[in-house]
Amino acid sequence: MTESWDVRRAGPADAAHRVLMIPGGMCTAEFYAEVMAEPALAELELTAVTMPGFGATKAPADVTMDNYARLMAGYVAEARSDVLVGHSLGANLAIEMAAAGLFTGPLVLLSPSFSRGDESTFLAVMDVLGRVPVLGNLAWTGMLKLLPRAMKNDMLKRLPPERAQALADMMGGNDPANCRRIVRGYYAYLDRHRALPARLCASGVPAWVVRGDHDEIGLTDAERRELEACPQVRMVTVPDAGHLVLLEQPAHVADVVLAAARLN
Repeated sequence: MTESWDVRRAGPADAAHRVLMIPGGMCTAEFYAEVMAEPALAELELTAVTMPGFGATKAPADVTMDNYARLMAGYVAEARSDVLVGHSLGANLAIEMAAAGLFTGPLVLLSPSFSRGDESTFLAVMDVLGRVPVLGNLAWTGMLKLLPRAMKNDMLKRLPPERAQALADMMGGNDPANCRRIVRGYYAYLDRHRALPARLCASGVPAWVVRGDHDEIGLTDAERRELEACPQVRMVTVPDAGHLVLLEQPAHVADVVLAAARLN
């Protein structure tokens, strides 16, 4: 099943701990390259897997978060991963895997959204437009054409120009129909589970919630209090970082991943 997936690997195959990393929406496994190259993680077997439907991968017929959780749980079992890292949409997928009892190891959650209101206004607008016949596909097609320039300018703050361009082009190369369907399924999930901090806490798994100090994804005071009150959740604020914390501060992310691995 996993032979056709987009996968990036690093580290020794006989490592004591295996980490699976899920990138965010419209991103690929390549977005974890900087984190995976950090010396602090040299002792771990690292695998990054693109969510099917993003990049050049084929989307499943069922793009609900429930089905993605089942698909990724199958990969986790095959890879024998004992730590799960997710960024953005990938972090929400990791929460759902834990909440559904599909993964019981430590989680490293990079900038998840705990409610619809936490998400960017831009994505919410794209979801609304995406539901309009004809206009929806046109809107996503146009957005993906403009995305590389916007993302490159943002990534240039941290990355060499060639690297920033390559990652931005990967995002712009997504299939608009896939993005439209997946984002719709994602918002349906946020609407169905309106208390994600409680859902994460009830899973009982140890989790690190990692956010940049100027993260574009919101977190309400009530959500923060609930997360801080959960005994197995650790809140981590990374200085000088926004939503792309895995690209902006990979060493900080690596330190958290190592802490999670050593908890096992």
